Amino acid sequence: MGQLVEEFNDYRSKMNDRIMETANTNIKRFFALDTTTYAEGALNVKTKEMLGLVASMVLRCDDCIKYHLEKCYEEGVTNEEINEVFMIANLVGGSIVIPHYRRAVEYWDELSL
Repeated sequence: MGQLVEEFNDYRSKMNDRIMETANTNIKRFFALDTTTYAEGALNVKTKEMLGLVASMVLRCDDCIKYHLEKCYEEGVTNEEINEVFMIANLVGGSIVIPHYRRAVEYWDELSL
């Protein structure tokens, strides 16, 4: 994996640990809810991660996009599938999603390094 991926994961891990040092019960529950929501269920994990990626792109959250891109990569999403996910996000979100699309493509490429 490339440097962008390593930097993102290091920072995310460090700050999540820091947050959990002082987090109250509600924050801890919210983090747990996020984790359990993406677990296998009626929808498989791969599908849930692709849905999370579309939502993150439409909401224009670069950290969320990176997180879901890596999870999609880990779940075996193909280049063809990820490009369809990107198309849906751009269609739903409109042209304002394009800058996030650019960064998403760059990050996807970094995952393959």
